[in-house]
Amino acid sequence: MPDELRIPAETSTQSDRPFLAGPRSRRSELLFTIRVLMEFIRGFRTLHFVGPCVTVFGSARFREGHRYYELARQVSAGISRLGFTIMTGGGPGIMEAANRGAMEAGGRSVGAAIQLPKEQSGNPYMHHWVTFRYFFVRKFLLLKYSYAFVIMPGGFGTMDECFETLTLIQTGKIRGFPVVLVGIDYWQPVRDMLDVMVEEGTISAGDLALMCFTDSIDEAVAYVEKHALGRFGLQSVLPIRILGERGVSQDDSAQQAG
Repeated sequence: MPDELRIPAETSTQSDRPFLAGPRSRRSELLFTIRVLMEFIRGFRTLHFVGPCVTVFGSARFREGHRYYELARQVSAGISRLGFTIMTGGGPGIMEAANRGAMEAGGRSVGAAIQLPKEQSGNPYMHHWVTFRYFFVRKFLLLKYSYAFVIMPGGFGTMDECFETLTLIQTGKIRGFPVVLVGIDYWQPVRDMLDVMVEEGTISAGDLALMCFTDSIDEAVAYVEKHALGRFGLQSVLPIRILGERGVSQDDSAQQAG
């Protein structure tokens, strides 16, 4: 296993910006659509057999020794022992901690990394990973294979992932999988805002039914066990060897599709 996974920098960031600036030529739009389709296909081929997963979101900025890093590491180890594969965004910080916890517990560890304008360091604690060019493709894959979501302290990206997950659960686009927010003090302002939303009627009290705020490793693991494992079980898709498909095991060496 490499000491450090290097996620390649995006080499055409300038050319991607017009996609956010209105219509382009038909040829450009067609090529963009094909690139997106190929990213989805590559993601499906890499991750189709890794589950069932629990996705851990959180900041890339917390390093080893920080209390949130260690908390993510221990929570992920506990969830991994339930039989779930731990999936992250494949980067450093909380993502590294979660992948590391799974691997140290003898479980499966995978990542969905992202190319950025500046080279990003990945983490070496993954049995399998895939690198994406587009955030929305990556985010879809981080949600697709998971039965629960652990939200560790983080920034804009973590907030985006947290609230998109909650929106999809609220609207029934994905099933009522549990969401565990770890770090009571950190998430208290968000919790207060959710209470205001309930009071104002912009969300329902029932929308919060599968959310758990905790600092306890045991409580987080038990919550996932009850609301994910207990409700949905461990459902895996088996590869068909004749088609060249293969699963992911703890014995796999790190492999990259990207």
